[in-house]
Amino acid sequence: MTLSTPKLKKIAVIGAGMAGVSCARTLVQAGHQVTLFEKSKGIGGRMATRESAFGTFDHGAQYFTVRDARFKLALDTVPGLSKAWSANAVQILDENGQIAAASLPAKDVHWVPTEGMNTLPKALAQTLLDAHKVELETRVTHLERDALNAGLWQLRTEGVDGAAHVFSGFDTVLLAIPAPQATALLQTAPETSAMAQQLDVVKMAPCWTLMLAFPQAVQPGLSTLGPQWNAARSTHHRIAWLARESSKPGHANIERWTVQASAAFSQDHLQDDAARVQAKLLKAFSEVTGIRAEPAHVESHRWLYAQTTTPLGKSHLWDAKSGVGLCGDWCLGHRVEEAFISGHELALALV
Repeated sequence: MTLSTPKLKKIAVIGAGMAGVSCARTLVQAGHQVTLFEKSKGIGGRMATRESAFGTFDHGAQYFTVRDARFKLALDTVPGLSKAWSANAVQILDENGQIAAASLPAKDVHWVPTEGMNTLPKALAQTLLDAHKVELETRVTHLERDALNAGLWQLRTEGVDGAAHVFSGFDTVLLAIPAPQATALLQTAPETSAMAQQLDVVKMAPCWTLMLAFPQAVQPGLSTLGPQWNAARSTHHRIAWLARESSKPGHANIERWTVQASAAFSQDHLQDDAARVQAKLLKAFSEVTGIRAEPAHVESHRWLYAQTTTPLGKSHLWDAKSGVGLCGDWCLGHRVEEAFISGHELALALV
């Protein structure tokens, strides 16, 4: 009896966050020809790191946990990249900035890549990068059937300079982007517009993020400003999370804070200009931490789709007939690990 050899496919993965990288990596390991598309200038998605004159800020995901054996195996392929961050157990603060309780169970270790959150997805995507199979600053605008072969797919894209390009000949197209963006892209092709309706249940919240640096704290006899804790969840009406970036292992010791606004505040001020949002969040930061010093560096970033409030409820979507699939942390929740698992399990569905 002769066993048939699985057909190796040419696959497009759209979105180079953790879900897209996990999916593409697993498919490459199975022998498929994969091209990874990303509209931003770097890999990582919300596992993002912002450079500044005072050090880096992890202005998206702040840390990750390791609960799944498959995720641990992937991390073992990049040994030494990440270290445990105690974060003083992560405190929960009341509206007045007073400690109310410890947040995460003791079994959860907070892990952070020592050179920034984006270094983990970059490391996991290294095989694709080495093979020049990552198209950065390339936004996919349309899915459509290949002009030369109606059984295949082609992607219409747009570069940062507005230049249009078509990538063709794909057996399969996998979307690893936030659910609202995936919905819009699916609706550009008649064969996938019905698939978009399955995403109606998914709800995602925005988030304004504030980045602050206080280099004046690096003085003899003064190691930090403000509270003794290094990370906290907050019930303040404007702030949901605060973290002292300089407390993370391997990070520069200049006092730096990342402040993530509450979903309600972010939604209410979604279209506000950055200066107004910064002023409001800086005031709230002072109220919560007691730090009244003037920061030497103030910067903000608006995430339109920061956190899943209602997940899909399954790890991925895959339509073998059309050759189109979807993955993302929003399928299962919002953790880094859930993004990895979603992408990995979508890839396995194809394999």
